[in-house]
Amino acid sequence: MSYRPPDDLNIACYFLDDRIRDGFGERVALRTDDGTLSYADVRARSCRFASVLRDAGVRPEERVIVSMPDRPDFVAAVFGILRLGAVVVMVNPDLEPEGLRRLCAYTRARAAVVGGPVAGTFAELATSTGITVLDVDEGSLRDALAAAGAACEAFPSHRDDPAIWLFSGGTTGRPKAVVQSHGSFANTTELYAKGVLGVGPDDITISVPKLYFGYALGSNLFFPFSVGGSAVLFEERCTAEALFERIQRHRPTILVNVPTMVNRMVSDPCASDRDLSCLRLATSAGEALPPELHRRWDETFGVELLDGLGTAEMWHIFLSNRPGDVRPGTLGKPVPGFHVELRDENGEPVPDGTPGRLWVRGDSRAAGYWQEPEKSREAFRGGWYVSGDMLTRDADGYYAYCGRADDMLKVSGKWLSPGELEDCLLRHPAVKEVAVVGVPDAGGLVKPIAFVVLADGADDDDLAGELQDFARSRLQPYKYPREVRFVSDLPRTHLGKVDRGSLSRLGLGSPTPGSRGS
Repeated sequence: MSYRPPDDLNIACYFLDDRIRDGFGERVALRTDDGTLSYADVRARSCRFASVLRDAGVRPEERVIVSMPDRPDFVAAVFGILRLGAVVVMVNPDLEPEGLRRLCAYTRARAAVVGGPVAGTFAELATSTGITVLDVDEGSLRDALAAAGAACEAFPSHRDDPAIWLFSGGTTGRPKAVVQSHGSFANTTELYAKGVLGVGPDDITISVPKLYFGYALGSNLFFPFSVGGSAVLFEERCTAEALFERIQRHRPTILVNVPTMVNRMVSDPCASDRDLSCLRLATSAGEALPPELHRRWDETFGVELLDGLGTAEMWHIFLSNRPGDVRPGTLGKPVPGFHVELRDENGEPVPDGTPGRLWVRGDSRAAGYWQEPEKSREAFRGGWYVSGDMLTRDADGYYAYCGRADDMLKVSGKWLSPGELEDCLLRHPAVKEVAVVGVPDAGGLVKPIAFVVLADGADDDDLAGELQDFARSRLQPYKYPREVRFVSDLPRTHLGKVDRGSLSRLGLGSPTPGSRGS
């Protein structure tokens, strides 16, 4: 299976204008707590944003930041920017002011469309950086949008023109801007959304991660918009209770999930009483999904959960389980149109069952990292993207995640995948969440430390030793955690992944009360 986008491609047309031409103008596009918007409504709003941005001096290929909670203005601003031929830079609105300042300097954005609490920080940045800030909550912008025309022709972008910058930083490094083209977004939509998930016009999507995260932008906006479906948006931070409530209210058919929320949903005291019968499937990505967590999901909800792997560098999912073909503990098989290989440090293929670095090829590959030539040369080689992820493949062609190459641990001269130990510890009833990192001891040898968030009602008295013994009895002897530390929560990166760099630094400190080392 393959897809060849046309030379002239602006994804504002591909995802939005084409639905009007298809006769879907009056179909529901967005569902919110305050009501619904049709495709015609969204297109009109996007045209007004394009007109206001053009009047503010934004030109094709210039960067425009979008930073606000998930609301219709986010969607309209994204399509308005694309309509101008400008480039969308999606920024987490919860970033601290210093992080936002660095991103403004790094991206050299001409303008920013913002809303909510982050607007105050951007107003200060406007003074120091000269960036034009459009606050969607200000009356002056609302007036300008109301006065702007509801029709604006899309710029004739080429499929290889930059469309959106995504951010990639693994779990330890400074985020790098990944420059993605119009063609990438159309390619994965055709191959994965339509080809694997079978997204159709009757689908209603809802997402745990917010739209600034590329996984959500695709699954909870671009994918349903490509076929005339609809997306549920809500501004507040996603909790299990907030998610259950929206599922009950909007009755979505596809849930875009992440392992952290899978855990919180199955751990909900009323989980067995929640009605998820409207869902035909759920997806999981962003982090490894432990088999134990997958098993608990299946037992609790009975909704098919498709684990997969994607990267900002390839925009979205290229390895996935399939509806009707789910193998827990694996990432499934390559999405048709993508080619995947596992290689050693010398670039040679590894045999089945042996961990290897991920190499992937396909037409959703990014142009590179902005202002990072050395890292671009390392990651983008001869048509391939060379990831920092380590995987194995079994004899049936299913891939399983081992961890990031820099997260893999050499313990007692043997490789240890943190995910394997994490999955083991999750089977203990007292463990709600866990992350394993490697920390050098006084002699310079790496020891695995488990950071554990306890389940509600669990007591950490003597539990550290119990968890060590629990792992010893189920894994090879060298794989048990040399130390167990209890924490109230796991630190997260700007994309919501476990911040293993922070945990490694924490591991160098003194053990927490109740923890045990050996």
